[in-house]
Amino acid sequence: MLVLALDTATPAVTAGVVQLSPDGVRTEAVRVTVNARAHAEVLTPHILECLAESGHTPADLDAVVVGTGPGPFTGLRVGMATGAAFADALSIPAYGVCSLDAIAARESGAGELLVVTDARRREVYWARYREGRRVEGPSVDRPADVVAAPSTAVAGSRAHAEPFALPVLPADVPTPESLVTVAAADILAGREPEPLEPLYLRRPDAATLAEREAAKLAAARTS
Repeated sequence: MLVLALDTATPAVTAGVVQLSPDGVRTEAVRVTVNARAHAEVLTPHILECLAESGHTPADLDAVVVGTGPGPFTGLRVGMATGAAFADALSIPAYGVCSLDAIAARESGAGELLVVTDARRREVYWARYREGRRVEGPSVDRPADVVAAPSTAVAGSRAHAEPFALPVLPADVPTPESLVTVAAADILAGREPEPLEPLYLRRPDAATLAEREAAKLAAARTS
Protein backbone atom coordinates (compact mmCIF):
# COMPACT_ATOMS: atom_id res chain seq x y z
CA MET A 1 0.00 0.00 0.00
CA LEU A 2 1.24 3.46 -0.87
CA VAL A 3 0.84 5.99 1.93
CA LEU A 4 1.38 9.75 2.01
CA ALA A 5 2.73 10.84 5.42
CA LEU A 6 2.70 14.45 6.65
CA ASP A 7 3.64 16.26 9.84
CA THR A 8 3.72 19.98 10.65
CA ALA A 9 3.51 19.82 14.44
CA THR A 10 7.12 20.96 14.91
CA PRO A 11 9.35 23.45 13.07
CA ALA A 12 10.12 20.57 10.66
CA VAL A 13 7.76 20.51 7.67
CA THR A 14 7.77 16.82 6.76
CA ALA A 15 6.28 14.92 3.83
CA GLY A 16 7.02 11.46 2.53
CA VAL A 17 5.78 8.61 0.37
CA VAL A 18 5.92 5.26 2.14
CA GLN A 19 5.27 1.67 1.07
CA LEU A 20 3.41 -0.31 3.73
CA SER A 21 3.00 -4.09 3.73
CA PRO A 22 2.61 -6.80 6.37
CA ASP A 23 6.39 -7.20 6.11
CA GLY A 24 7.12 -3.63 7.19
CA VAL A 25 7.46 0.00 6.19
CA ARG A 26 9.75 1.37 3.49
CA THR A 27 10.23 5.06 2.69
CA GLU A 28 10.39 5.80 -1.04
CA ALA A 29 10.87 9.57 -0.83
CA VAL A 30 11.02 12.22 1.87
CA ARG A 31 11.31 16.00 2.07
CA VAL A 32 11.96 17.98 5.26
CA THR A 33 12.34 21.73 5.70
CA VAL A 34 13.08 23.04 9.19
CA ASN A 35 11.37 26.42 9.27
CA ALA A 36 8.58 27.21 11.72
CA ARG A 37 7.17 29.84 9.35
CA ALA A 38 7.27 27.85 6.09
CA HIS A 39 4.57 25.22 6.64
CA ALA A 40 2.06 26.65 4.17
CA GLU A 41 4.74 27.58 1.64
CA VAL A 42 6.61 24.29 1.28
CA LEU A 43 4.29 21.42 2.29
CA THR A 44 2.45 20.92 -1.01
CA PRO A 45 5.65 21.27 -3.10
CA HIS A 46 7.24 18.68 -0.80
CA ILE A 47 4.36 16.28 -1.47
CA LEU A 48 4.58 16.71 -5.24
CA GLU A 49 8.37 16.28 -5.19
CA CYS A 50 8.06 13.07 -3.18
CA LEU A 51 5.49 11.66 -5.58
CA ALA A 52 7.65 12.56 -8.58
CA GLU A 53 10.81 11.10 -7.04
CA SER A 54 9.07 7.84 -6.19
CA GLY A 55 7.55 7.57 -9.67
CA HIS A 56 3.95 7.87 -8.51
CA THR A 57 0.96 10.14 -9.02
CA PRO A 58 -1.63 11.12 -6.41
CA ALA A 59 -3.99 8.51 -7.88
CA ASP A 60 -1.59 5.77 -6.72
CA LEU A 61 -2.04 6.66 -3.04
CA ASP A 62 -4.01 4.28 -0.84
CA ALA A 63 -4.05 6.27 2.40
CA VAL A 64 -2.84 9.43 4.12
CA VAL A 65 -1.30 9.64 7.60
CA VAL A 66 -1.16 13.02 9.30
CA GLY A 67 0.53 14.06 12.53
CA THR A 68 -2.16 15.63 14.70
CA GLY A 69 0.18 17.30 17.16
CA PRO A 70 0.28 18.56 19.77
CA GLY A 71 1.68 21.60 18.07
CA PRO A 72 1.22 25.32 17.48
CA PHE A 73 -2.13 26.23 15.93
CA THR A 74 -0.99 27.77 12.64
CA GLY A 75 1.53 25.14 11.57
CA LEU A 76 -0.54 22.20 12.71
CA ARG A 77 -3.66 23.19 10.82
CA VAL A 78 -1.67 23.47 7.56
CA GLY A 79 -0.67 19.81 7.69
CA MET A 80 -4.06 18.58 8.76
CA ALA A 81 -5.97 20.61 6.18
CA THR A 82 -3.59 19.47 3.43
CA GLY A 83 -3.84 15.81 4.43
CA ALA A 84 -7.63 16.00 4.64
CA ALA A 85 -7.81 17.69 1.23
CA PHE A 86 -5.71 14.98 -0.45
CA ALA A 87 -7.75 12.22 1.18
CA ASP A 88 -11.06 13.82 0.22
CA ALA A 89 -10.02 14.49 -3.37
CA LEU A 90 -8.77 10.92 -3.83
CA SER A 91 -11.51 9.23 -1.76
CA ILE A 92 -8.94 7.50 0.44
CA PRO A 93 -8.80 7.30 4.24
CA ALA A 94 -6.83 9.80 6.34
CA TYR A 95 -5.44 8.53 9.63
CA GLY A 96 -4.41 10.93 12.36
CA VAL A 97 -1.62 9.99 14.76
CA CYS A 98 -0.17 11.83 17.75
CA SER A 99 3.09 13.39 16.59
CA LEU A 100 4.74 12.54 19.92
CA ASP A 101 3.81 8.88 19.32
CA ALA A 102 5.62 9.06 15.98
CA ILE A 103 8.76 10.39 17.65
CA ALA A 104 8.56 7.61 20.24
CA ALA A 105 8.14 5.04 17.46
CA ARG A 106 11.63 5.96 16.25
CA GLU A 107 12.97 4.80 19.63
CA SER A 108 10.67 1.82 20.22
CA GLY A 109 13.38 -0.10 22.10
CA ALA A 110 14.08 2.71 24.58
CA GLY A 111 12.05 1.24 27.44
CA GLU A 112 10.97 4.14 29.68
CA LEU A 113 10.96 7.16 27.36
CA LEU A 114 9.94 10.80 27.76
CA VAL A 115 9.22 12.78 24.57
CA VAL A 116 9.17 16.59 24.65
CA THR A 117 8.71 19.24 21.95
CA ASP A 118 8.57 23.03 21.96
CA ALA A 119 5.18 24.44 22.96
CA ARG A 120 6.49 28.02 23.07
CA ARG A 121 5.54 30.33 25.97
CA ARG A 122 8.38 28.60 27.88
CA GLU A 123 6.38 25.37 27.92
CA VAL A 124 6.75 21.90 26.41
CA TYR A 125 4.40 19.35 24.91
CA TRP A 126 5.20 15.98 26.44
CA ALA A 127 4.18 12.36 26.74
CA ARG A 128 5.63 9.32 28.47
CA TYR A 129 6.13 5.87 26.92
CA ARG A 130 6.84 2.38 28.21
CA GLU A 131 8.11 -0.18 25.71
CA GLY A 132 6.82 1.99 22.87
CA ARG A 133 3.30 2.49 24.30
CA ARG A 134 2.07 5.84 25.58
CA VAL A 135 1.28 5.67 29.30
CA GLU A 136 0.92 9.39 30.11
CA GLY A 137 0.04 12.52 28.14
CA PRO A 138 0.03 14.24 25.78
CA SER A 139 0.07 17.36 27.92
CA VAL A 140 1.48 20.89 27.91
CA ASP A 141 3.35 22.21 30.94
CA ARG A 142 6.34 24.20 32.08
CA PRO A 143 9.46 22.01 31.98
CA ALA A 144 9.86 22.37 35.74
CA ASP A 145 6.45 20.75 36.20
CA VAL A 146 7.33 17.66 34.14
CA VAL A 147 8.95 14.96 36.28
CA ALA A 148 11.69 13.00 34.52
CA ALA A 149 11.19 9.76 36.49
CA PRO A 150 10.46 6.99 35.79
CA SER A 151 11.75 7.74 32.29
CA THR A 152 15.32 6.66 31.65
CA ALA A 153 15.80 8.55 28.37
CA VAL A 154 14.32 11.54 26.58
CA ALA A 155 13.70 12.31 22.90
CA GLY A 156 12.29 15.21 20.90
CA SER A 157 13.49 18.79 20.65
CA ARG A 158 17.09 18.64 21.86
CA ALA A 159 17.01 22.12 23.38
CA HIS A 160 14.00 21.14 25.47
CA ALA A 161 15.16 17.60 26.19
CA GLU A 162 18.61 18.38 27.60
CA PRO A 163 17.42 20.07 30.84
CA PHE A 164 15.86 16.79 32.01
CA ALA A 165 19.29 15.34 32.80
CA LEU A 166 18.50 12.09 31.00
CA PRO A 167 20.28 10.51 28.01
CA VAL A 168 19.02 12.39 24.94
CA LEU A 169 18.15 10.08 22.04
CA PRO A 170 18.52 11.26 18.42
CA ALA A 171 14.82 11.09 17.48
CA ASP A 172 13.82 14.75 17.35
CA VAL A 173 10.84 14.97 14.95
CA PRO A 174 8.41 12.52 13.33
CA THR A 175 9.54 10.85 10.11
CA PRO A 176 7.26 9.53 7.36
CA GLU A 177 8.24 5.99 8.35
CA SER A 178 7.47 6.51 12.04
CA LEU A 179 4.13 8.21 11.28
CA VAL A 180 3.04 5.26 9.14
CA THR A 181 4.37 2.78 11.70
CA VAL A 182 2.01 4.21 14.33
CA ALA A 183 -1.00 3.85 12.01
CA ALA A 184 0.12 0.63 10.27
CA ALA A 185 -2.16 -1.81 12.10
CA ASP A 186 -5.28 0.26 11.34
CA ILE A 187 -4.31 0.81 7.69
CA LEU A 188 -3.54 -2.85 7.01
CA ALA A 189 -6.75 -3.95 8.73
CA GLY A 190 -8.77 -1.48 6.65
CA ARG A 191 -10.26 0.12 9.75
CA GLU A 192 -12.33 3.24 9.32
CA PRO A 193 -10.28 6.15 10.67
CA GLU A 194 -11.55 8.52 13.30
CA PRO A 195 -12.20 12.10 12.13
CA LEU A 196 -9.01 14.15 12.08
CA GLU A 197 -8.83 16.14 15.31
CA PRO A 198 -5.88 18.42 16.07
CA LEU A 199 -4.24 18.21 19.49
CA TYR A 200 -3.86 21.89 20.29
CA LEU A 201 -4.06 21.30 24.09
CA ARG A 202 -4.72 25.00 24.56
CA ARG A 203 -6.53 27.83 22.82
CA PRO A 204 -4.77 29.47 19.84
CA ASP A 205 -3.24 32.92 20.31
CA ALA A 206 -5.38 34.32 17.50
CA ALA A 207 -8.98 35.17 18.39
CA THR A 208 -11.94 35.68 16.10
CA LEU A 209 -13.74 39.02 16.00
CA ALA A 210 -16.64 37.50 17.93
CA GLU A 211 -14.26 36.17 20.59
CA ARG A 212 -12.59 39.57 20.96
CA GLU A 213 -15.98 41.31 21.32
CA ALA A 214 -17.07 38.75 23.90
CA ALA A 215 -13.88 39.36 25.86
CA LYS A 216 -14.48 43.12 25.80
CA LEU A 217 -18.04 42.66 27.07
CA ALA A 218 -16.87 40.36 29.86
CA ALA A 219 -14.22 42.87 30.89
CA ALA A 220 -16.77 45.71 30.87
CA ARG A 221 -19.13 43.76 33.15
CA THR A 222 -16.41 43.16 35.72
CA SER A 223 -15.02 46.70 35.67
